[in-house]
Amino acid sequence: MTPALLTAAPSRPHDTGSDRAPRPYTRSWPTVAAAGTTVLLWASAFVGIRFAGHDYSPGAMALGRMVAASIALSAFVAFTAGLRRNRPRPAGPGPDRRPALPRGGTLGLIALWGVAWFGGYNVALNAAERLIDAGTAALLVAVAPILVAVAAVLVLGERLTGRLGTGVAVAFAGVALIAASGFTGHADKVGVALAVLSALLYAFGVLLQKRLLARVDAVTMTWLGALAGTAALLPFAPTLVGQLAAAPLPATLGMLYLGVFPTAIGFLAWGYVLSRWTAGRTTAATYLVPPVTVLLSWTLLAEVPAPLALLGGALCLTGVVFATRR
Repeated sequence: MTPALLTAAPSRPHDTGSDRAPRPYTRSWPTVAAAGTTVLLWASAFVGIRFAGHDYSPGAMALGRMVAASIALSAFVAFTAGLRRNRPRPAGPGPDRRPALPRGGTLGLIALWGVAWFGGYNVALNAAERLIDAGTAALLVAVAPILVAVAAVLVLGERLTGRLGTGVAVAFAGVALIAASGFTGHADKVGVALAVLSALLYAFGVLLQKRLLARVDAVTMTWLGALAGTAALLPFAPTLVGQLAAAPLPATLGMLYLGVFPTAIGFLAWGYVLSRWTAGRTTAATYLVPPVTVLLSWTLLAEVPAPLALLGGALCLTGVVFATRR
């Protein structure tokens, strides 16, 4: 998951980042198509991890994914920079509209965000999906918006509301049901713990991203964060090289798909949506990721949901919606 991540927390008047001066909401078909495409790509990422994880270890798969994403994002940044260079500048001493690269502390925080999100989150989620199925992982990661809201209360001093407290209780009752039954009837406590760790890293990334997007545009931040995450994953390079030689072609293509489509294209498409929808509208769209993941996992991987775990997943989503929607 991005520019999209910042929509996980409730939108408030003093928020920064993408919440600043959003355009009026319009249900234009290009925007709806971009939102739907991103939700489908992000849902497919959980299934892709499960598929490629049979042949690639968590660290190696994260590195391969981020190398592909970094190349795709770098190509996009270079392309857009070329368009700006070729665009005629207005006569006179007007300001240069080209976004400046961040420096100093801002650059360091972007690097930290990239390492935590593109590095730590990916490795933890890859490891989790070796032990639990894609549907379980998606539903457990879906509690991240509640973690963001709780962190906003504890760290940022925001008010604890009754809605938030009730949503937290309902969502974590769902987590407990999933942990007890397993999404396919076979629970793995370590896998559940790794998925919850992924959600924690997701929440940390959201909070940091919301603050940084007041200083740097979303595309630049995503690109630099991807590069930082890739650099942090370089210790897994020898493992990746060895596994590339042994892995079947479909698994390798699956890993590259994760980098180019859910990561690079998914992030860019969601940035387009954020520029045209309010944070509340975009948050509502992200609630569709876990159900779509369940359907894809059921269809493509034959991972049939267990009834109690379906109930737990429904409780997770209900709690998140209740806590984060006004």
